[in-house]
Amino acid sequence: MRRLRLLPLLLLLLLPRPGAPGPGDDASPPDAAQEPLPGLRERLREAVALSRRYWALLRCRVWPKDCERAEEAGAGLLGWSLPLLGQQYLDILTSWYCSFQACCDSGDCRISNNFTGLEWDLSVRLHGQHLARELVLTTVRGYLELPRPDKALALSFHGWSGTGKNFVARLLAENLYRDGLRSDCVETFIATLHFPHPKYVDLYKEKLASQIKETQERCHQTLFIFDEAEKLHPGMLEALRPHLERQAPENHRVESQKTIFLFLSNIGGNTINEAVLTLLQAGGAREEIRLDQLAPQLQAEMAESTDTGFGHSCLVKENLIDFFIPFLPLEYHHVRLCARDAFLSQGLPYTEEALDQIAKMMVYIPKEEQLFSSQGCKSISQRISYFLP
Repeated sequence: MRRLRLLPLLLLLLLPRPGAPGPGDDASPPDAAQEPLPGLRERLREAVALSRRYWALLRCRVWPKDCERAEEAGAGLLGWSLPLLGQQYLDILTSWYCSFQACCDSGDCRISNNFTGLEWDLSVRLHGQHLARELVLTTVRGYLELPRPDKALALSFHGWSGTGKNFVARLLAENLYRDGLRSDCVETFIATLHFPHPKYVDLYKEKLASQIKETQERCHQTLFIFDEAEKLHPGMLEALRPHLERQAPENHRVESQKTIFLFLSNIGGNTINEAVLTLLQAGGAREEIRLDQLAPQLQAEMAESTDTGFGHSCLVKENLIDFFIPFLPLEYHHVRLCARDAFLSQGLPYTEEALDQIAKMMVYIPKEEQLFSSQGCKSISQRISYFLP
């Protein structure tokens, strides 16, 4: 056991210290009069403290029950997230350990339902989306805490590209399942990738029904994500009806099945943007915008749309979707926060000037007000490479 605990420490010593100068930074030459030992001691203290965090997260992966007991005792570990490089080290350690020891590696034992972590992520990592933050947390937690729900939970995310729809779907997966989007209990479908040809819709329907059934047999709690939902063939939407309808009590399994469907769509983006612009021009505060100020216009646009069958599908007409959640257009300061997060997620240094430069690279609309980023935060992570030292 001691050897296992020493391995994270040795790997961590290879990581750059937070705030340490990078290869291109100006570092002052060592002073012969300075004693090196205090700096070494500080580095070791930091490594030991961080090693304890890694050890706790590794323990959560291979011994989930111990992790749950630690959380109940108030250890508060699950709200702590790793940078990308640290996550890769943790993956290596987990694979190494599980290569010769039995681990909880699939199915229901990998379900975490970390609502504390979800609340933290939605509050700290999601920017400019107070409606989505409140609705997603409340509806998902409320649904999963029901002892025997009589239907699946269906949420439909609407807004322009880059406003955070896919990001929230990923946060849900990461906090409900220990393996996130890679979980055996999570399935993601992209309309144009998985169901591209209308002439094969019958084959797609059969395959989709089989995948849903297999996933539900594998896990009592499942998550299905449908990206580009507005491009789904009407036949595919019809095929989902049995999975979203209310189930009679006698049809319940001994262990209650809980299923969440997420539909991500750009439908309604223009309507949401226009409504937000009108409210802001009238002197309203962004954080005071309510769902009832946007929902009627959003549903009206879906009903009037002729470019997609989503708004005319049985899912919408028969009220099988529980909530339509609008994602608001992002402003300049939101884009800066996205740029900051992109640097931090890769463990890279940044300056306030770099954040401003990245934010100014985006196109803002309307032409007169220059208020909303036309791409939201999309492509931000690619743009930071221009500002690395």
